[in-house]
Amino acid sequence: MNILKRAGLAAALLTLSGIAQAEWSTNLGYASEYHYRGIFQDESSASGGIDYESNGFHVGTWVADVGIGLEYDVYFGYGTEVGGVDLSVGYTGYFYSDDDFDNTYQEINLGAGYGIFSVEVALGEYDDPAGTADYTYYALTAEKNGFYGKVGGFSQDFEGEYFEAGYGTTVADIDLGVAVILANKDLVGFQNDGKANESIVFTIGKSFDLQ
Repeated sequence: MNILKRAGLAAALLTLSGIAQAEWSTNLGYASEYHYRGIFQDESSASGGIDYESNGFHVGTWVADVGIGLEYDVYFGYGTEVGGVDLSVGYTGYFYSDDDFDNTYQEINLGAGYGIFSVEVALGEYDDPAGTADYTYYALTAEKNGFYGKVGGFSQDFEGEYFEAGYGTTVADIDLGVAVILANKDLVGFQNDGKANESIVFTIGKSFDLQ
């Protein structure tokens, strides 16, 4: 199972004034290892995506190399601020060009943030060939001056927890990042002989405004 930054609604939801304020952007990236929500996906991965935002609504797609084919995500949602609290709701679908790598995940995403802290919850469904599985993902993140720490995990038909800490910065319009990821044996599962997984990941990326 594979998003941080994937995370709009369709053009039918946009008013004429919203279109005038709309923003298109695209992004390219590379990771020394691809981990998502504490779960290892592939050794090194190139990725790219395109996003559209207007008046709090966003819609986009993101594609990554997962070794056996491609992962391609689609997502949309809405974000606003109420009383100093950032709130968001949306949908994300994770799809794969090769069923030997993985199958479809679809989820409702909920988020809230205040100050340096943010919390996210995803209510998801996995199309397992043996039958549908339901899961809840949850995470608490603290971020300040480019440094961040995250504790996350799964419940229901999936289980396991992980901790991630890292730092991100921008140099000459290039986004650079490093992260340490510690996943417990329940989350790692059959990988690495069932032992806890420890990884250091380096990332590099570039975003472009298309206006």
